[in-house]
Amino acid sequence: MTINQQPRAASDQTMWEAVLGLHAFVERQLAHTLQRRYGVGLSEYRALETLHQAENGECRMQELADHIGLGQSSVTRLVGRLDSAGYAYKDSCTDDKRGVFAVITEEGRKRYQEARATYADVLSSALNTASADAQLARAVQALRSAA
Repeated sequence: MTINQQPRAASDQTMWEAVLGLHAFVERQLAHTLQRRYGVGLSEYRALETLHQAENGECRMQELADHIGLGQSSVTRLVGRLDSAGYAYKDSCTDDKRGVFAVITEEGRKRYQEARATYADVLSSALNTASADAQLARAVQALRSAA
């Protein structure tokens, strides 16, 4: 690394730490509110969102795992929780017997729709709160200016 790259690397690291701090703060706010108001965790909400937006309301389990950032076994447990709540179920692929889909139910669509506005409100509120923190303000500003 050259001398000119060292300040950039330090700046990148500082910004990355701010992004991680912002992410943790916002995720805590979202997770707490979704659990308290709707009885779903943040991963469950994101799975319902993915399934709601998917064609026919279904998605291969591996694609769902990749989309929400979970491993295969974690997404299997997550869909099991959604199944127990009546929000989604697992279904076999008719073309490929090894393939398994997660499918959203009408109750899952309803729960997602109920929680969606709250998610957006809490996200905006958390970002507004974080923007008042000197360490997080630059990350919020960068995020909002990119949108």
